[in-house]
Order: sequence, then structure tokens, then C-alpha cells
Amino acid sequence: MIYLGLPQWSHPKWGRLGITSLEQYARFFNCVEGNTTLYALPKAEIVARWQAQTDDNFRFCFKFPATISHQAALRQCDDLTQEFFQRLSPLAGRIGQYWLQLPATFGPRDLPALWAFLDSLPKDFHYGVEVRHPGFFSKGDEERQLNRGLHERGVNRVILDSRPVHAAIPHNEAIIEAQRKKPKVPVHAVVTAGQPMVRFIGSDNMAQNLAMFTPWLEKLPLWQQTATPYLFLHTPDIAQAPELVDALWNTLRAALPDLGEAPAIPQQSSLF
Repeated sequence: MIYLGLPQWSHPKWGRLGITSLEQYARFFNCVEGNTTLYALPKAEIVARWQAQTDDNFRFCFKFPATISHQAALRQCDDLTQEFFQRLSPLAGRIGQYWLQLPATFGPRDLPALWAFLDSLPKDFHYGVEVRHPGFFSKGDEERQLNRGLHERGVNRVILDSRPVHAAIPHNEAIIEAQRKKPKVPVHAVVTAGQPMVRFIGSDNMAQNLAMFTPWLEKLPLWQQTATPYLFLHTPDIAQAPELVDALWNTLRAALPDLGEAPAIPQQSSLF
């Protein structure tokens, strides 16, 4: 089993593809990143709408709010964490994993806070952690401590592959903005738990994306033998994300036959 999705479930330009809602998105993809929860909790009625628009085969991967991961730095945030879980509780059976996207300022000396926070979380869910501090990519003792602590707790290390977007020629505003915002960190394909998550940040050059995706065509099938990978495909202009899916699908299906046919997005091939 592998879950494949995009960083969001709607975009104004996806209307021409027949995707204008979560319900329509869920017809083509079996998971989605929940980026909006980083910035604000959804209202209860919106969560109820998300529940109504998906079925039990769909998986959400919501980010913990920045009030927890960035502002509180995982400290003294029990009330915020409880509110987060309570608000999303109608979707409890459809959570792929909740994940922390930690800022670059959260470094090795903050690991005790990370362990205390993870140990306090409900055991009913899977969790992931995305780090950005250089010390966690040094292949030294600091990174080993991180990986060991995550493995001991059954927590996934979220893997960011931003090589394509940073290798792109900055010829438009979307790429310039993505190169400014997306971390440029080494790709350490480490599996610390049973739901490894890969976030592949492509460029607008599909041939380049295909070439740089090649290592994942070996990793993902290998991981699938003992784990359930999650793959999220990004582009600088999210309007192009379905095009990236289209560009990668044949090679993905060759490596992962169980993936089946490409998402039957209406008129996709003729539109790109």
C-alpha cells in the first residue's frame, strides 16, 4: 500500500480538471497534506464537512499548528494540543499521521522538549517530524540521536526533497518564491517508523522532475515491503501539481504495480 497526494485539495485552476472540492479531489487521490492547520484551526462545521466529503479509505496528514511547533517550541502547550486533537476528532479514523514541521531554530539541544512532547501524545495515531536544523543533517551524533529517538517512539522522520525546485532556473515568480521559502536541506532517506513520508518539491520542468525523482523509484518499492509510504508531490505553482502526477505516473506504476491506473482526472493529458 502507498498513499499519494498533493499539498492541498483545491486550486482555482483545477476547476478545468473537474476538481473544485475535497469530495472531487478524493476521487483521484487517497491522501492530502493538511497545511492549513499550521496557520489556524478549522471551525467545527468545516471539519464536519471534510468528514462528509471523504470515506474511510482516505487519509489526512495534518500539521500541528505553528502555535505549538514554532511559537511554543513544544513547551507548555498542553491546552493547544488538546484543542487541536479535539477539533479534528471527527476525522480520527482517517488520519494518516499528524506531523510536526519544526523550524530551523529548533536544534539538537531542543531534543528533550521533542521527546517530552511526543511522549505526551495520544497513542491512537501515527506521527511524523520534519526537521530543518543543520545539525540534524550532519550524519553525526546529533542526527543519530534524532533518528534513534524517533525510532524508539515509532515516529516517522518526514523527508523533504527540495532538490528539483532549487535546481530550477528562477525564470518566474513562483519559482523565485519557492526557492526563497523552501528549505535547502540534504535528502536523508531514513525510515524510523512504519509510515515514511516523502515530500517531493518539483520544479516546473517535468523532464528535470522525472530525472530527479529516479532514486525514489528504488526507495519506495523497498519501503513498501515493510511499511506504508506517503508521497506528496509539490510544484512551485500548485496549479501544476496534477501535471507532475501525470509526468511521474508511468514510472511510478512500473516500480509500484499495485498503484494501478493513473488518477482519471478528466481531460488532464490534453490540458498540459
